[in-house]
Amino acid sequence: MEMSHTDSQGKAKMVDVSEKNIVHRTAKAQGKVFLNSEAYLSLKNNDLKKGDALAVAKIGAIQAAKNTSGLIPLCHNIPINQVDLSFDLNDDENSVTINSFAITDAKTGIEMEALVAVSLAGLIIYDMCKAIDKKIRITDIRLIEKTKI
Repeated sequence: MEMSHTDSQGKAKMVDVSEKNIVHRTAKAQGKVFLNSEAYLSLKNNDLKKGDALAVAKIGAIQAAKNTSGLIPLCHNIPINQVDLSFDLNDDENSVTINSFAITDAKTGIEMEALVAVSLAGLIIYDMCKAIDKKIRITDIRLIEKTKI
């Protein structure tokens, strides 16, 4: 089986996409952050000492998605049409589900940008709640869907 990210000697290489067509592509990713009840309620009630964690997480995640190619070796720098995030709070398990959606018109996909957005949003929530909860868990970061039209 030929691997697209390695050369004939098995060494890492960037994939050449110059012959590919520009295609409309989307990606959805998701992850979860589990908090203790005190941190969760502070996040939910927007009374964390560091401020509005979900607003900061959204802006930071969008910024991170725009910088994905600088974070992940061999990742192409692609034009980003849109990155958006939403947060679903679950009172029963003191968790936040992070959802990202990203769109591009490019020669390669945008799933890494969607995954980076979810990852960084989780880290920002962690950072803003860590004074209250020392056992925060960021879990289940995964690609939900990718399309190309």
